[in-house]
Amino acid sequence: MTGKIRALVCAGALVAGLAGCSSSDGGDSGGKVTLTYAYWDNENQGPAMTKIAQEFTKSHPNIEVKLQFTPNKEYWTKLQTAAAGGTAPDVFWMNGPRIGLYASQGALLPLSDKIAADKMDLGKYPKSLVDLYTLDGKQYGIPKDFDTIGLWYNKALFDAAKVKYPDASWTWDDVRAAAKKLTDPAKGVHGIGAMAWSQEAYYNTIFQAGGYVISDDKKKSGFDDPATIEGLKFWKDLLDQKLSPTVQQMTDNDPIEMFKSGKLAMWYDGSYDASQYFKTEGLKAGVAPLPAGPKGKATVIHGLANVVYAKTKHPQEAWEFVKFLGSEQANRIQAESGAVIPAYEGLQESWVKSMPGLDLQAFIDQLPDARPYPVSKNTAAWARLETDAITKAFTDGQDVEATAKQLATAMNAALSQEK
Repeated sequence: MTGKIRALVCAGALVAGLAGCSSSDGGDSGGKVTLTYAYWDNENQGPAMTKIAQEFTKSHPNIEVKLQFTPNKEYWTKLQTAAAGGTAPDVFWMNGPRIGLYASQGALLPLSDKIAADKMDLGKYPKSLVDLYTLDGKQYGIPKDFDTIGLWYNKALFDAAKVKYPDASWTWDDVRAAAKKLTDPAKGVHGIGAMAWSQEAYYNTIFQAGGYVISDDKKKSGFDDPATIEGLKFWKDLLDQKLSPTVQQMTDNDPIEMFKSGKLAMWYDGSYDASQYFKTEGLKAGVAPLPAGPKGKATVIHGLANVVYAKTKHPQEAWEFVKFLGSEQANRIQAESGAVIPAYEGLQESWVKSMPGLDLQAFIDQLPDARPYPVSKNTAAWARLETDAITKAFTDGQDVEATAKQLATAMNAALSQEK
């Protein structure tokens, strides 16, 4: 997993006053320092992380990097406990929904002064990602990678139904029309998967309809806005017309596996899942830019950042490593692995070429239409409310508008508690 955020469960609050021992090993008689670096995707990114750490040590022989892998489902709980106890890794992966909480609780080292002193050019990264990791004028993270969302499709199913492949000219109407032609109940094939997933699905259509999830000042929910509701109804209509499996069916059966096995003809998904589609034997997949909605094109952009633990015993060495992680050299290693789109400007082409035949340029071409993943200082406080509400709204017999308005009221109450 890279930047994907399928469901953000409330992570709770970090314990204030993060004191205690550092997570770093002490220096030995030779003056060497060992830094710990935590991450959660070993299957896809482990080899690249190992190579990056090795290359860093070559240029910084007095600093060794010890990798700490934790699966994503345990990563945040383990990190929260370690940060509260003063033993978090020196450097670790951070995502957008949690940056506000960790920064506000004093768990992260502000990097603005170090960036300025070393004249690091943040213009090399997408501005939306730089801004995502900036709070109260302070930079807390250096972008590592980014992801956008595309319209994946099964070429074999399109060919069999004699439907033209999606392209950049498609609109919502084209999706609806194609889904009808591609749905074949006798074969158990649905035209599209209308899942209640935010990053992959309804955030994109909310933006394409001219709606919003949270106001720019982070004080108001957008779920009671008519345009936002229109973006949600795009998916509910597909569900009501039986052009998609039900919410329950996609809960019981991973829709990613349904797409890979030929049971979904179309599927909105991120660049982060490209490698598994590329490796799926017998799957002839293609991907196109997301279709335009009533207010034009939009795709959610998200990406991870590397951050420094506020209580590290080696802040300068940790900064040197984070700076290297943000370098062209480290990003090139990431790009060539094919696991993620590197954040560093000009290296996206290497990622596109890493999986020939998948039309991955579609993810890069959408950058001008990218909208940042919606967050607040404590996203977790309302993310579970949202997940539960939209799942309910997309269920058979439920009213999307009424549920969305109820969500807005609950979300506004949660936002009012943020300081």
